[in-house]
Amino acid sequence: MNNKTHKLAIKMSISLVLGILMGLICIFFREKLGVTSEGWRVINSLFFQDISAKGGEKALGIFYIIGQLFINSLQLVIVPMVYTSITLAICHISDAKKLGRISYKTLGFFLISSIFALILACGVGMLLNKSGAFNIHIESGINVVQGKTGSNPLLVIMQIIPNNIFAAFSNNGGVLAAVFLAVATGLCLNTMPESKYLKGTLQEINDIVVKFLSFVINKFGPIAIFVLLTRTFAAYGIEHLKPALIYVVSTTITLLLFLILGYVLLIFFSTGLSPIPFVKKAAKVALFGFSTSSSAATLPLNKKVTIEELGVSDDIASFVLPLGMTTNMNGTAIMQIIAAVFVASTAGYEITLSNIIIVGTLALIASVGTPAAPGAGAIVLFTILSGLGYINDAAILTYSLILAINRPIEMLVTSLNVIGDSAASVYVAKSENMLDEKIYKEI
Repeated sequence: MNNKTHKLAIKMSISLVLGILMGLICIFFREKLGVTSEGWRVINSLFFQDISAKGGEKALGIFYIIGQLFINSLQLVIVPMVYTSITLAICHISDAKKLGRISYKTLGFFLISSIFALILACGVGMLLNKSGAFNIHIESGINVVQGKTGSNPLLVIMQIIPNNIFAAFSNNGGVLAAVFLAVATGLCLNTMPESKYLKGTLQEINDIVVKFLSFVINKFGPIAIFVLLTRTFAAYGIEHLKPALIYVVSTTITLLLFLILGYVLLIFFSTGLSPIPFVKKAAKVALFGFSTSSSAATLPLNKKVTIEELGVSDDIASFVLPLGMTTNMNGTAIMQIIAAVFVASTAGYEITLSNIIIVGTLALIASVGTPAAPGAGAIVLFTILSGLGYINDAAILTYSLILAINRPIEMLVTSLNVIGDSAASVYVAKSENMLDEKIYKEI
């Protein structure tokens, strides 16, 4: 680990601690003053209010503005980064057989890790349901947010190939289409060795993106982590956690279990390498994902750490990480399974083993199409609920509660998702002899 990267890791760790401490202080004042008191309203309006929401027309929302500017800076270059990095990776891997091997190894790792995650989540969901832990009463006054209309999860397949090339580049929620176009462009360029200008242009665009993101992460990353964490604690006080504490605790424990043990075991058994360097170096990526709650916003740092500190080849990381950002959503799937069981149990639906398996299958399909943005997992959850018919009044009410309390869960979900992408990169690079083990083992 070079000195510059080490300093960034220290700054991020300090920001994490300070953000949590400041957040706890804010919760203390929030509880002491009362959410409806004039004192808290002034504090909230000055620092934490979402100025784009109803009621925020006259607020300053300083922390909200800083946080959104940082996330917008990262999301600004998501599509060009995904498109150029995957296209260039395919161009560099001109051997069709090698590219094929890398593709099926990547997707295979994603599938196996997803199956393990789903088995764990289904087991936890079934255990909680059988124990009666989810049979709690939801107060009718909690109906905070309305969900989107459900849709068929198979629509994800249709969204892979866009019908308008400009639409594919104008929507961060449709990154899967950009991935398809990148793969198609890279494969076509591989058959055109005389084409040099487009490759050079794509390389320069990629270099600009990397420079821009490096500046944003190094200079503003620590400040943003402090601001985002403080606001999260302040905006989502403990009163939102009280009605569904069991859901929050059980989901958090399950996610942490897979994050801490799941990927450690996958790294060890798939590569034969010690997982300790991976855990230490990838920790800052998990922290960054936790703070931003966006896989897309974490992609630049994830790529930087995976290449420079874990020793993965640039070509492998440029292919695996953007693909994983759109298709490898283990954390999202775990959350959606436990949330679906929570909603069904609370709303009075019978949960059987076959129901759990169907929930797991739908969660796997739906999570692939989940946009890599904050809060997206809970929104897509409605697709699963409607697909299973869990849409009575009690179910909708419980779903609304989940939308209100799910922010801390979504933050941890993102950490799980991004670490999974990095682990896949290490596995693929190791299997293709494209991993610098000397760099990987440096601590």
